[in-house]
Amino acid sequence: MKGNPEERAVALGEYIVQSGTTVRQAATKFKISKSTVHKDVTERLKKISPSLYSQVREILSKNKDERHIRGGMATKEKYALINKNPRR
Repeated sequence: MKGNPEERAVALGEYIVQSGTTVRQAATKFKISKSTVHKDVTERLKKISPSLYSQVREILSKNKDERHIRGGMATKEKYALINKNPRR
């Protein structure tokens, strides 16, 4: 989703609040970079819709606090797959 940055910021904010997704997931969904998503929901959204901005910040803070857990789970799954199909 390209186009008007203000409209995109609001759409991203609403999507993140409704689905609780990460910046990476939102970037994939909207086919834009993670940097653009982050700039839209932190800088632009704060000026456009402070209430939506505060909701998004809560979700992003929660995601940041949980990211080490997601990383650990990804590593666990990776090695479980490797051990299931070892190359010899």
